[in-house]
Amino acid sequence: MEMKKINAGKLRAIGYDPRERILRVEFDDGSAIDYSGVGTEVWRRLSTSGSAWSYYRDNIEEEFSGRRGTVQPKGKSQQLNDLFKASNDDTDT
Repeated sequence: MEMKKINAGKLRAIGYDPRERILRVEFDDGSAIDYSGVGTEVWRRLSTSGSAWSYYRDNIEEEFSGRRGTVQPKGKSQQLNDLFKASNDDTDT
């Protein structure tokens, strides 16, 4: 999912997967929420809103069910995969 960086209230990035209808919202404290069942019109309005924080609070936060998570910096999982791959390669010899 491609994320769009924003600076609106506590929001720091938003992203949308139209096939799965999942909206991801990332916050300034490093937390994230994935909302399911979000239509493309809601995404369009959020992503083009002049006040995304207000739109989020009024139209998304209480209207959709969300699952909390944390934001991982890009490349972090690949670094871990590389680290464990190297460890596994060592044990094969």
